[in-house]
Amino acid sequence: MLPGRIRSRGRLPHVEADNGIYFVTFRLGDSLPTSLLTSLQMAYAQDPDAARKRVRDVERMLENGHGACYLKLPAIAQVVAETLQKFDGERYRLFAWCVMPNHVHVVCQPLLSFEIKDILHSWKSYTAQQANRILDRKREDFWQREYFDHLIRDRGQLERAIRYTAENPIKAGLKDWKWVYVSPNVD
Repeated sequence: MLPGRIRSRGRLPHVEADNGIYFVTFRLGDSLPTSLLTSLQMAYAQDPDAARKRVRDVERMLENGHGACYLKLPAIAQVVAETLQKFDGERYRLFAWCVMPNHVHVVCQPLLSFEIKDILHSWKSYTAQQANRILDRKREDFWQREYFDHLIRDRGQLERAIRYTAENPIKAGLKDWKWVYVSPNVD
């Protein structure tokens, strides 16, 4: 198990480690009902182990396509895909990513002195500006402020995270979904 640091902004805890590989999910601001999020936060506060099981409920709800699903618009999905790929090999290494209609999954490893929180901030900030421009919206929240991340601890977890990311569109019933990538070089 990798030694890790725990960082929190008062919501979900984030475990970070030097040279860590992360499975990250970030989602649109309207993709989940507030009541579900509130109950999940309370569950984490009371029993983190039980709360982890609730994450599956969140994943199922995301797959059901709640909210406006702006990421199903090709112009916006393209912006997100290009943004994820922009600094691959410079700031981070991408193992896999998938842009779903209302959320994004990424398996990546920060490089050099870059931190996962800063990488996520960069992705979300830039894509929100571009998406709001495409949608002709002014300063509206596009992404949910918080994101879910899991520090990958071994090869088996890495393989499962990549497989989950690659298969997410199929499980959600999205036929011929083109917004998915798996690196040919996982080693």
